[in-house]
Parts: sequence; structure tokens; C-alpha cells
Amino acid sequence: MINQKQDSQSSKRDRSQQIGLSAISWNFLAFGFLAFVLLSGGSNAVAMAASIAVPDEATATAEIDTAAEAVRVVLRLGDRKVFLYQGEQAIVSYPVAVGAAATPTPQGQFEVSKLVIEPIWQSPWTGEMHAPGPNSALGLRWIGFHTSESGSFGFHGTPTLDSIGKAVSNGCVRMRNEDIVALFSQVTIGTPVKVEP
Repeated sequence: MINQKQDSQSSKRDRSQQIGLSAISWNFLAFGFLAFVLLSGGSNAVAMAASIAVPDEATATAEIDTAAEAVRVVLRLGDRKVFLYQGEQAIVSYPVAVGAAATPTPQGQFEVSKLVIEPIWQSPWTGEMHAPGPNSALGLRWIGFHTSESGSFGFHGTPTLDSIGKAVSNGCVRMRNEDIVALFSQVTIGTPVKVEP
């Protein structure tokens, strides 16, 4: 289980600020053009002004979200590999450890719901909290994608390198620390995650 003490900042706030600035810039540009057309006294000034398209926040957000959805994560349990796709192209893959038969990794369609740098691990057996770091059971990063009554599931680093390539975890997906750091840098909250047999 993971203590959700430290969340990385969501890029949605930054995007909404960028969108707000973009909308202000478009409005200013449109106003300037309208003033120029009206002052020039053209007979079709009103018709020309009415044809100016100013993107609103909803349109800009949809365009950004569409671009974000181009990146997706596919975990293939049988291959013991996670793939990062951009559109239909697999751009990188990493070896992983997956859930044991008694504690399987959940299958299906999910999305990244938590991003944590230096996660703190809490033992599900003793409740003891363990300091973050490369030798923590969760390694250097946590990418959460599913929560149920069984617990929280995600990709995380591990110091137990000999487990990579095996079905031995409690349901989470273990990765080498350098690999989880690389994957973490390429996903955001909402990135689709598909777990296949």
C-alpha cells in the first residue's frame, strides 16, 4: 500500500493557466482586428468582424486532451513487459515483475490516477511506514492506476531486481528504478493504462 503523502503536481492546473492566457491573447487579437476593420470604414465591416473565430477554453481543452490521449501504457502480463505507445507506435518497453497467481495484477482498462515522487511504503501486514528512496519497496516513483477493496495497484520501482521478469508481487508492477523514473516522466494523470493477459 502507498501513503499518498506526496503527490506530484498535476499538469492540468498549468494547462488551464496556459489556456486562459491563450484565450486572452485571442480575444485581444480579435478586438484589435475588429477595431481596425470598423475604423477603416469598409462596407462589409460588420460581416467580416462576425466571421472571426475565437477559440474558447472548452475548444482549447479538447485539443490538449486529444493530444494527451495519444500516449498510452499497455502492460502485457504474459510478456512481463510494459509498453509505452504514442498513437499506434510502441516507442519503448520495459521488463517488469507482475502479481503472483494468488495476488494477481488486475486486468482491464484503467488510467493513471496517482503520480508520486519518492513514495513512502506502508507495510500492509504491520502498518509500519518505511522511508522513501531507491531501497524502499516502492523505489523512486509510484504510478497508480487502480484502487479497490484489495488495495492500490500501480507501477513502482524496486530494489529486488531478481524479481523482474517473474510473477511474484502482491499485484503491483515492479520495475527497475531507472525504468520507472523514465516511464514516470512520460505519463500524466489520465494517461490510459491497459492491462492484458
